[in-house]
Amino acid sequence: MSHHPFAVTVAMIIRAGERFLMVEEWQQDHIRFNQPAGHLEPGETLQEGAQRELLEETGLAISLEQGVAIYQFEAPDNGTHFVRFTFCAEVPEPLTTHPQDPDGDIIRCHWLTLKEIEALGSQLRSPMILASFYDYLAGQRFALDALKLQN
Repeated sequence: MSHHPFAVTVAMIIRAGERFLMVEEWQQDHIRFNQPAGHLEPGETLQEGAQRELLEETGLAISLEQGVAIYQFEAPDNGTHFVRFTFCAEVPEPLTTHPQDPDGDIIRCHWLTLKEIEALGSQLRSPMILASFYDYLAGQRFALDALKLQN
């Protein structure tokens, strides 16, 4: 049995009217676009991880409202298996962002319409980005209390 890397990631859909918060970042010498997202770290809950990534990548402290969906995806380039928990929240208008990115990979943040995001095409970091926007817009949700922490 082959052992490919396995990663749990968290992502945030932040909506302001017709616009969504996207992060422009360097990934392996290419510019890519993603939702605020990253890897879950040991000792934190899924919600804590999502809010930490949001704060690091955008400078925004926004409470999660609901979950959208959970995606499983195998990266074609290296076989890494991702389980991605996507959460959502709404704000009244696009907020000013101040990335606090400790790794220095974040270039800037953008508030983009779905059409603008779709037009990014291959610059999107993963197929889960558009999938999660479509699920979000279709009303797919789960309650945060469906996520249980066992101590």
